Amino acid sequence: MSYIKIEKSDLINLEYALKKEILRSNQAGGYSSTTIVNCNTRKYHGLFVVPQRQIDEENHLLLSSIDDTVIQHNREFNLGLHMFQGGHYHPKGHKYLEKLELDPIPKHTYRVGGIILSREMIFIRHDERLLIRYTVEEALSPIILRIRPFLAFRNIHKLTFSNIHIDQKYSKVENGVGFRMYPIYSRLFFQFSKDVEYTHVPDWYYNFEYIEERERGYESNEDLYVPGFFELEMKKGEQVVLSIALEEKNSSGFKPLFSREMKVRVPRDNYENCLINAAEQFIIKNKKKTEVIAGFPWFGRWGRDTFISLPGLTLCLGNIRDCKNVLDTMTNECKGALFPNIGQGEDIALNSVDAPLWYFWAVQQYVLFTGDAIGAWNDYSEKMKAILDGFKDGTSFKIKMRSDGLIRAGVPGKALTWMDAVVFGKPSTPRIGCPVEINALWYNAICFSIELAEINNDHDFVSKWQKYPELIRESFNENFWIEEKQYCCDVVNDDGSQDLSVRPNMVFATSLPYSPLSDDKKSAVLTKVESELLTPKGLRTLSPKNLNYKGVYSGDQEARDNAYHQGTVWPWLLGHFCEGLLKVYGKEAAKKVKNIFLSFEVDMVEAGIGTVSEIYDGDPPYRPKGAISQAWSIAELLRIKWLLNQYL
Repeated sequence: MSYIKIEKSDLINLEYALKKEILRSNQAGGYSSTTIVNCNTRKYHGLFVVPQRQIDEENHLLLSSIDDTVIQHNREFNLGLHMFQGGHYHPKGHKYLEKLELDPIPKHTYRVGGIILSREMIFIRHDERLLIRYTVEEALSPIILRIRPFLAFRNIHKLTFSNIHIDQKYSKVENGVGFRMYPIYSRLFFQFSKDVEYTHVPDWYYNFEYIEERERGYESNEDLYVPGFFELEMKKGEQVVLSIALEEKNSSGFKPLFSREMKVRVPRDNYENCLINAAEQFIIKNKKKTEVIAGFPWFGRWGRDTFISLPGLTLCLGNIRDCKNVLDTMTNECKGALFPNIGQGEDIALNSVDAPLWYFWAVQQYVLFTGDAIGAWNDYSEKMKAILDGFKDGTSFKIKMRSDGLIRAGVPGKALTWMDAVVFGKPSTPRIGCPVEINALWYNAICFSIELAEINNDHDFVSKWQKYPELIRESFNENFWIEEKQYCCDVVNDDGSQDLSVRPNMVFATSLPYSPLSDDKKSAVLTKVESELLTPKGLRTLSPKNLNYKGVYSGDQEARDNAYHQGTVWPWLLGHFCEGLLKVYGKEAAKKVKNIFLSFEVDMVEAGIGTVSEIYDGDPPYRPKGAISQAWSIAELLRIKWLLNQYL
């Protein structure tokens, strides 16, 4: 029996089903995502979403959806489902759904009278190609299967509207046709594993409504272009594979290709395998680059997220090669002392003070898993030295080491730490001054660099930097530690005052390999975090005792961004909370950490099926919000499991 199986009673309940989403991606950068009943509720939902690098560095939604119609004895049964403006559903094909299985790929099974038709979908690993396999499992007589594609050809962040500029022509290819709505796009090929009949009847369908966009305060209606439809006859036991791709391919290879791809998928037959399966979807390989996608469906590559996610996505799964390739890719993109936070090529933003410091931690984890301290210094010391020098002497955004060894960062209007929400040009949590986690990371980076330099006999480096750890440790305790409250302040402001907000950023001083805090102080920090910030789904970004606390993440973009780091829960923070617990309390903390890890098993059938969301509400019942699948959420759960294995 499938580990994740959704029965008919849930599939026909749209209030339930439209809140459950499925996602499949490949290592070429594309993805396919929709709800469990194949009704799109976001502008980001689509069957075929792929990069169009001749246009930009973002994903583009070429194929929004497909309507399948079963025809028998001249009676038509449309299996599709769409929401149109005003909340009207048509054609309500979800009523034919019998079940949905997701191990290892989505398989929808429909029953129409005596006909049972299944549809399975798989994205080819290293090719922009989606395969859909139709199987007639039961039928008393042959059926006609009609397939109608709904095209968009747009950037995922935008919407399509009817216009007279589209190219309505199509090109014939083996067992199919190709379409291209606009000249700047790649051609999209539909090919079948058997001969089909294509009827060209181009038309626009109007006013599809995406309820998730409406609730998020965005434009939520779209028109889609239908060029025509395909028809093919099928009989009981027959399988037909539809290939949707940017390149033509010999159709005789579709069936064996589908079978081969199935064999190399990580089964989603238990909780841990679901996490592993999800982890693989974030690693993207393009030409000579290997990168990490921060989350689906709307995130791209983020520098900060890459370094935080990398160990859990790769090293904890024994995937040393991809870890090294990502480190090499990112090392080559370092600009002075800073890494691109978002963007690609010329269109990058370097506004992250913590990404360079997390780079040291990622290399540190690489050395921990491989033992290759010499190779790491040879490959990365040049960039490590440039970052340390830049931070010490001063770089962009007034990032500079103070005379007491602490790092000061920030300028008005910019949010440089991971708490980076900006509303109308104003950061919700500006944190200008000396943020606590930046200085914990800074201390760790210097200590680790000295460790590597000593192993590699780089005496000049050691001589230059060896005086700083003690200075930083003393300054850290003097400036951040609040003795009467027994926790660390969040920011030391430029005027010397302390931001006493109880936030999770102090937890990193308990987890990093080198910490400026004593074990007693680490214990006190963990106690404070547990008492005010810990939830079953992660750490709150602000204590509920604070007047600025916002326990629900909802509303338009302004409302959501104001709640993003003011109480919203982030699962990824649990990795460092659990690591701190294990370092301070050892095996005594193992049971608590195990319970934290297991608490996410129920999420395998929540917002993003088989994966973990970006964020959760700070108030019970801690509903999942944000992106349906986030790299560092998955990565840190896998790292928690690896850490547990070291203590059990």
